[in-house]
Amino acid sequence: TDDLLTVPNPDMGIILVTGATGYVGGRLVPELLHRGYRVRVMTRVPIEDFDEQWPGVETIVADALDEHQLKTALQGVYAAYYLIHALLLGEKKFEVVDVQAAINFRKVAEANGVQRIIYLGGLGDINAPLSPHLRSRLQVAKELQNGKIKTTVLRAAIIIGSGSASYEIIKNLVKRSPVFFMPYWARTKCQPISIRNLINTLIGCLETEETAGKSYDIGGTEILTYEEMIRILSELLDKRKFFFNTAFSNINIYSYVASLLTPVPAAIIRSLMASTVNEVICKSKDKLPDTLYRPISYKEALLRAMTREEQDDVRSRWSDQYPRAHELAIKLKELEKPPYYISSYHLLSENSAEALFASFCKIGGDDGWFHSNWMWRARGMVDRIIFGVGDARGRRSRTSLRVNDVVGFWRVEGRRQNSHLLLRAEMKLPGMAWLEFTIHQIGEMNRLTVTAYFEPQGIPGKIYWYNFLPFHYFIFTNLIKQIDRRA
Repeated sequence: TDDLLTVPNPDMGIILVTGATGYVGGRLVPELLHRGYRVRVMTRVPIEDFDEQWPGVETIVADALDEHQLKTALQGVYAAYYLIHALLLGEKKFEVVDVQAAINFRKVAEANGVQRIIYLGGLGDINAPLSPHLRSRLQVAKELQNGKIKTTVLRAAIIIGSGSASYEIIKNLVKRSPVFFMPYWARTKCQPISIRNLINTLIGCLETEETAGKSYDIGGTEILTYEEMIRILSELLDKRKFFFNTAFSNINIYSYVASLLTPVPAAIIRSLMASTVNEVICKSKDKLPDTLYRPISYKEALLRAMTREEQDDVRSRWSDQYPRAHELAIKLKELEKPPYYISSYHLLSENSAEALFASFCKIGGDDGWFHSNWMWRARGMVDRIIFGVGDARGRRSRTSLRVNDVVGFWRVEGRRQNSHLLLRAEMKLPGMAWLEFTIHQIGEMNRLTVTAYFEPQGIPGKIYWYNFLPFHYFIFTNLIKQIDRRA
């Protein structure tokens, strides 16, 4: 936000950010801290490394569906960013949950004397039939504006930035598909916005009193069709593609096929594609001041995203919040007794703890799992075919990991610098699984240990464990050897 011309005002009080573990919230919080604000984040469960990730941030555990918890979260707050969305619950559930959460939030915020709410919604013509996704966003905006609090509503189309779902879908389709069969909705007009523009606008609205109580449509400098967006990136990457118009337009089929070619699961792609039937371009009468809204082109947004990836500086990613409610999953330390099955493999190493830790924190990236990659990829492909998360999700960073990061079909559950890394399985399983890496000093040597934990669900879980057990020795002994070698 160094190019933002509005003036920070840290004296205004506590700034609450909901949805801080999501893609936009993960970019917004550090920028607010950088500008000197006192920031409180609201999460549904404690996140153990927030203090390390965002020094100085205050964390409150609360759910927007629980008014009692909201009272604590909103106490003493001057302004609140509302970035909550229950999209991945499914069409029948998320609209009801979204509206109820917004009603609860507005009522409790009013009771606590909150002065401002800033809400990020979706672009869409209110006079046209809308997708459930866009319709829900408009309903939430109305509920937040129904109260006494001055609510600023920002409506945006798809977000282009390193780590955004839309960017990763388009980028991977361009890289992996030589031919595109374009349905009618690929020619729908859209006004994509850069994540940098979006964050600047969110903060600029906080620092500009005249935006309080108003609604704004925000987007980039260009209005493009989805086909044009694919063509522009193809040219940037110097990839020759063939485009054919087709009458076939089934979104469920398109989203499933796209999920097999990209890191993004079908559920997210389907939700995004469902909105492509509506034009999403800026039409609002109210215009934001130039001091906080200076949009850039789609091509420039792509180049910035690509630069961030090359620099290994992706601050947040769509996978931070998918699958929905992953943060509520049972943790290894929360089990009443140790998992039913435990399998450990050890190796004594002359390498330092720092080198070993850095080495195993690179697994699941460009180099895969260091050994037997075809086995890991085959398991991930099977999971993706049966609508699981799959192994193609990749990683946020090539070289570092933090709690909540995704590593293929695993997620980082625990991490201690230079000594411990705990991954929780998110693939479809007849049970719960974890993979743990630990380093213990023994004299002048370090013992590297890899431990697989599995808590089965009934007979299918036990059969699953014994089916894969013969492969464990081969996979894990070679894995720890490669970790030591690459250290």
